[in-house]
Amino acid sequence: MKITPIILSGGNGSRLWPQSRAFYPKQFLSLFGDKTMLQNTLERVCESEIYSPPVVVANEEHRFIVAEQSRDAGICLDSIILEPLARNTAPAVAVAALNALDSLDVEEDALLLVLAADHVIINANAFKQAVLLAKESALEGKLVTFGVVPEHAETGYGYIKSKGNSGVQPVEKFVEKPDKITAENYVASGDYYWNSGMFLFSARQYLSELNILEPSIHESCVSAYQAGVKDRDFIRLSEEALEQCPDNSIDYAVMEKTNSAVVVPMDAGWCDVGSWSALWLLGQKDDNNNTVQGDVILDNVENCYVHSEKSLIAAIGVENLVITESDDALLIAHKDCVQDVKKVVKTLKENNRAEALVHRKVYRPWGFYDSVDSGERFQVKRITVNAGEKLSVQKHHHRAEHWVVVSGTAKVTLGDKELLITENQSTYIPVGEVHALENPGKIPLQLIEVQTGSYLGEDDIVRLNDLYGRAE
Repeated sequence: MKITPIILSGGNGSRLWPQSRAFYPKQFLSLFGDKTMLQNTLERVCESEIYSPPVVVANEEHRFIVAEQSRDAGICLDSIILEPLARNTAPAVAVAALNALDSLDVEEDALLLVLAADHVIINANAFKQAVLLAKESALEGKLVTFGVVPEHAETGYGYIKSKGNSGVQPVEKFVEKPDKITAENYVASGDYYWNSGMFLFSARQYLSELNILEPSIHESCVSAYQAGVKDRDFIRLSEEALEQCPDNSIDYAVMEKTNSAVVVPMDAGWCDVGSWSALWLLGQKDDNNNTVQGDVILDNVENCYVHSEKSLIAAIGVENLVITESDDALLIAHKDCVQDVKKVVKTLKENNRAEALVHRKVYRPWGFYDSVDSGERFQVKRITVNAGEKLSVQKHHHRAEHWVVVSGTAKVTLGDKELLITENQSTYIPVGEVHALENPGKIPLQLIEVQTGSYLGEDDIVRLNDLYGRAE
């Protein structure tokens, strides 16, 4: 029986702000290597003799990012399950299990390998061997979790205590993130593993345990899946049904309560990239133990993580800092305090700051736009439309727009008229005019958009028709 990978991609990664934002979180970023974390996770489970095509469970807002990044990686997904609201990992795995069984006969089952989209695993072969070892126990009805052999006393992870010391071992207990002294005792004992948050079990066994241990979650997930809608490659869960579902993790809901939990040790260079200090640990160090990315000049600097995207960063005479900049924000933090970055994000949200949600560059299913400048009653964007793509047919109540083509060809709809404009040509869209923008060419279309008006928010878009299912 092949294994179906279930990739959980619903997190926001707030502790990796300013690079990670709610609408474009860390799993879609290239934080470790040239490919994104999602792409690396997908490639980890692409051996066709072992795995079936993966299923990704993602936030509704991220649906086109998941689709585009999987295509870029050359990996065909079985489906993308969309969560209209987050309800934690226990429900996410439940709907994935229901989906896996949907096309099977009553007596058939499916093996599910549950992975997070944002983990780093350096030793792919060790990971593979741990999965194959776990498969045998999963076929026997066990719920397998993977315990990472600890490299040091880490206080940022939960731990698993086993009842053995080799091979597949019964789980004695799961424990919360410990303080430093407790973590040191755990590691010294040799009886504890880091809780990786990765699992392997049969779909029917998981759903059976969930129904016994948390019947309200099971019932809500069945309702949300059965009332869901299939749209292209997407499975849209029912928001109304999912709202009734308790918010709970797979650890709390099932693994800590079941009598069928076992742990498989894994020593594969695993890391849950949950903070900037984790990236410092993973990164290549210079002679002063600094990890550096981008345009950086250091003088008398030690034990720092310095990441530049666009601007030159110069640091002098500092140590144990994280310094990272994006296109619209700069973070400076002591390495011991990086877990508190999420407090900054909370403050941004409380003050309705866009920096909590989006970058200056915002990705859309048709391409992206970059907010170049803004002020009172005006905003300037650089828009890139991929070949063959089209923005929605729309209108605005409060703003007018002026488009200037920089490269490529634009097919523009203005009311009942259509026109082609090319490099150095422009057009004007009055307030309230129904319009659309399309790239009929073979190369990306780039244009400058100047918006003027009394209100320039993204919610002043009335979509009348849309290729991507966003019409109102």
